[in-house]
Formats: sequence, C-alpha cells, structure tokens
Amino acid sequence: MNRFSNTIRLLFAAALLFGAASASAVQARSQTAIFAGGCFWSMQHDMEKIPGVTSIVVGYTGGHVDHPTYEQVSTETTGHLESVKLTFDDSKISYAGLVERYWHTIDPTDDRGAFCDKGASYHSAIFVSSPDQRRIAEASKAALQKGPLKGRIVTPIRDATAFWPAEDYHQHYAAKNPIAYQEYRIGCGKDRVLKAIWGPLALK
Repeated sequence: MNRFSNTIRLLFAAALLFGAASASAVQARSQTAIFAGGCFWSMQHDMEKIPGVTSIVVGYTGGHVDHPTYEQVSTETTGHLESVKLTFDDSKISYAGLVERYWHTIDPTDDRGAFCDKGASYHSAIFVSSPDQRRIAEASKAALQKGPLKGRIVTPIRDATAFWPAEDYHQHYAAKNPIAYQEYRIGCGKDRVLKAIWGPLALK
C-alpha cells in the first residue's frame, strides 16, 4: 500500500512539474507589441487577422496624463496616440514579421495623421519595449525607406510607456458595430489609400 501511495505521489508530482514547464513554455512564446496607426478601431480590425496574434486591446499611450479618457485624448492636449497592444505567439509570427505587417496597415509618409483622421492622436508610431524590439523596428524602417515607397517615412520609433486601455465601447468596435464601422471605413477612404501605396500587400 505504501509503495502504491508513493508511486501515486511521484506521478502527481511529475504531472505538476510537466504542467508548470508547459505553462512556462507557453508564456515564453507569448510576447506583446504596441503600435499606433490612426483610428484604433481600424488597427484592431486589421491586425487581429494576422496569424499568431492572440489578442488585441485598443487604448492610449505616449502621453502625460494618467488614465486618460477618449474625450481628453480627442482634445489633442494629452500627448496620447490611439494605439493597439497586441499579444502574439512568437512561434507563429516573429516581432519582425509583425512590424512588416504593421507597415501595410498605414501610410507611413503621412505626418498629419492617418487617412481622414488628422491630429496628433492619430499619428503613427512603433512603441518598443526592449533593445531587441528597437533594433528590429529600426532595421525594418531603414529597409522600407530604401524600397520603392514614395516619400519620407515619418513614423517614429519610441520607447513604450504606460498603455491605458480605452473604454469598453471602443474594444472590438468593428465586430460589434459592423455597419457603422464599414460606413466609417469607406467614408475615410482607408482601403483606397492603402491599395495605392501597397497594392496586394495592403491589409484590410
């Protein structure tokens, strides 16, 4: 009976260790990235389709006010940009691959905002949280500037600061309000501009 009990205990302990190791492996594969590229409804809509992206939260970052509201950010006085924070599985898509896909959701030469939305809160930016992310983002930007893209790339690469999730009604707005979102997107002309810039590489 004691031998049987000891065997059960050993098997149970092994299972716990295996579970902990598996959880650590999953955690190691899960990383985050923060991008700004105009209306965060569209950023979420476009980037959540990327294979390997497991979740996206829309919010505000880069400003000097804690817990900003949409109304505050809209005044263009808080310094925040409408942004998205992605969680992704780096065994399915690398950070470099994610940055490359990001470029195809924006016009990186627009220094006034994004598409029909103009103002500082709609500027594009890559917010990096480590030296490795900065190295990758800067290399990607340099390579893009040497490519066929017309105009100077104005999208900055900035150190990540506090990210404040936006109000609930902004989260997954396109999925919750498909008709209203499509009217906004068509009226804003985003797909037309992206097609002109990126052709078949444009994400939508």
